[in-house]
Amino acid sequence: MRQGVGMKRVAAMLAAATVVLAAGLAPARAQTDAEIQAGRELVEVNCGKCHAVGPADASPHEAAPPFRDLSERFPMDALEEAFADGRIYSDHPDMPEFIATPEQVDAIISYIASLQD
Repeated sequence: MRQGVGMKRVAAMLAAATVVLAAGLAPARAQTDAEIQAGRELVEVNCGKCHAVGPADASPHEAAPPFRDLSERFPMDALEEAFADGRIYSDHPDMPEFIATPEQVDAIISYIASLQD
């Protein structure tokens, strides 16, 4: 059983490395309006209780950074890497884990990227 857990970690690390390499070598993926809207809807439902998810709103939870400022804290490539396995979580005790499909992760990243200056 422990061997299966180890293989899952290796697979997650390989997926993260693939995302990082692809981000550095491939042209930027085009963001469609539909994908950005889907990402907005996902973050409003799953993240909006704590984070400011719009272009000018305040975060309801004072420790939760506004999504429009995330690129000041983390390179967008790092967000893609962090979400590569479909698990969106933080070490912060108040933040629940959110599991997303690869398409949902792409939509969330596209929406967050659309908010950045």
